[in-house]
Amino acid sequence: MTPLLKGPYMTTSTKDPLLQPLQIKGLTLRNRIMSTSHACGLQVGGYPQEAYQAYHAEKARGGIALSMFGGSSNIAPDSPNIFNQLNVGDDDIIPHLQAFSERMHSHGAALMCQITHLGRRGDPYQDDWLPAIGPSPLRETLHRAIPREMDRHDIERVVAAYAAAAKRCEEGGLDGIETLTGGHILGQFLSPKTNHRSDGFGGSLENRMRMILMVHDAMRKAVRDDFLIGIRWVVDEGPDGALTADESARAAQMLQAEGGTDFFNAIYGSMDTMRALAMENMPGIGTPIAPWVEHIGRFKREVGLPVFHAARISDLASARHAVAEGHIDMAGMTRAQIAEPHLVAKLAAGEEDRIRPCVGAQHCQSQYRPKCLHNAVTGREMSLPHDVERAETTRRAVVVGAGPAGLEAARVLALRGHDVSVHEAADRPGGQLVLAATGWRRDLTGIIDWRLAELQRVGVPIHYNAVMDAADVAALNPDLVILATGGMPQTDFGPGADLVVPAWDIISGQAKPALKVLVWDGTGRHPAPMAAKLAKGVGADIVFATIDAGLAQDLTYAETTRWRTEFSREGMVPITDQRLVSVKRSANRLTAMLLNELTHEETQLNVDQVIVDMGTLPDSEMFSELRSQSANDGVTDLEALIANRTQPRGGAGFELHRIGDAQASRNVHAAIYDAFRLCHIA
Repeated sequence: MTPLLKGPYMTTSTKDPLLQPLQIKGLTLRNRIMSTSHACGLQVGGYPQEAYQAYHAEKARGGIALSMFGGSSNIAPDSPNIFNQLNVGDDDIIPHLQAFSERMHSHGAALMCQITHLGRRGDPYQDDWLPAIGPSPLRETLHRAIPREMDRHDIERVVAAYAAAAKRCEEGGLDGIETLTGGHILGQFLSPKTNHRSDGFGGSLENRMRMILMVHDAMRKAVRDDFLIGIRWVVDEGPDGALTADESARAAQMLQAEGGTDFFNAIYGSMDTMRALAMENMPGIGTPIAPWVEHIGRFKREVGLPVFHAARISDLASARHAVAEGHIDMAGMTRAQIAEPHLVAKLAAGEEDRIRPCVGAQHCQSQYRPKCLHNAVTGREMSLPHDVERAETTRRAVVVGAGPAGLEAARVLALRGHDVSVHEAADRPGGQLVLAATGWRRDLTGIIDWRLAELQRVGVPIHYNAVMDAADVAALNPDLVILATGGMPQTDFGPGADLVVPAWDIISGQAKPALKVLVWDGTGRHPAPMAAKLAKGVGADIVFATIDAGLAQDLTYAETTRWRTEFSREGMVPITDQRLVSVKRSANRLTAMLLNELTHEETQLNVDQVIVDMGTLPDSEMFSELRSQSANDGVTDLEALIANRTQPRGGAGFELHRIGDAQASRNVHAAIYDAFRLCHIA
């Protein structure tokens, strides 16, 4: 173990509580900011190889004190890899851990791994097709396995596997490990919700704690004394659970009395239902900032060990308050550092206002993990730089459009040293995000606000109400033109397309909801549910139909869960697998025909209004006018783009490219990724 991790981000010369060191046994953490363990999706073959390490090393270079990694790392073959976990169940991982540890320590950061057995959370149809196991044969709602009840041989085998995994982590040069309760096997034994046993491992709190005590005792005996052993600990299972705050505190005191842990990484809520996972355990956009800090503080006062905590501590003010008030000792700012891996460095440099904000979109927890909704580089450290280098030759760059793509392009081009101007047809920036950032998604404004502040800092002008044509662009004598002109709503589903209202018009207030409304969702994205909720809120009678098998199918699991929750509150039930075939006038009403995609049965609805979302079509008029004047005929060389090579310049004229929805209807991350990878070498 590194006895003292030094670096430029450990200081006692400032009064900022976040920059004070924390001593745990022989390890000194240089400040109070950490990244908690998560399955970042970058593992290769179950091991933390180059891309995985680079992702964490960027946070270490950015000043983090402690990086936990390997969320839900598996210790045994009947704890399978179901969401890109690591495998700490065999010795082949040790060389990877050694390289990883050396890399992180060279930047002054500590490194720990989370090790676990999934228990009933496992999948019997993954990896070696072994049955899930658990303290009792109770199915988990979220992961669906019905486990086999563990006998004494299973218990002894799992205890030994924990000890062996801890030893591998020690040999890998890590500073420590953590186990976890929650919905995993140790928590399944602890919680009366999942433990219905009548033997020495069930019933009383003492019996339900027995498995945890055995595991931690075995691990402590397997490693040296100064190797840290902690546990991610549920302080209260919340409304979906049965473990109360009082019982959790008493159980923690039992573990502490046995010398079984060096720290608690405290969490709140359950994780065995989608609602609990998305709204409590890992809350995001539309939920309060740092919602469980006071709960954790009450738990901390019951124990005498350092307490870590992470749950939507997305800004430094919240983290500072939590540490200063003694609620926690270490602030887990995991998603905040996915958005801004240099968060600590900017804090220490007095540039707190320049930190790219986490907007809580939970894009990084989804199938796209660990990619941030508005940081295109995180998770791509092997091919893209977090620090943009200045170009050898400066160019005059014109960016048309001030949505997320255009603002990102302007920001990156300015960092390259180019002479940049932005031209926006509307009277304010933001593009589609102006519509998106309403209701529970209002925090999305941070994506625009941060870029505006960065552009103001470097003096990039933004011209509003600037309705440009090809001649206006050419008159600026540009060397490079980036079209981020976005798209317009697509509504051409077939006969009667001229009779429908785009969802955008309802969201923006350009159109008012009628009395009885059909909302048809052809994308599974946000606009249709947003329009439906707005219309319902002003008293409309809503029929919501979607072409998909469920609501909001194109979104992340957290967003889908939120929309399902919103619809349930409003009493709206989606009609699924429906294609909108036609709309026609019937007196002063409309008749809409829906086709069931499964049965091919048709349903006729008489309504006052039909609201449709089918995504967008590119606004390509300016592109068509400009491409003949450009050196590259408006062609973006895809091979060069993918390989991060400079685009071929061609002959005379300016270089012309389209980005974001000016190419095709996609999400915010795609638009920002377009802008960054094109412009960081322009």
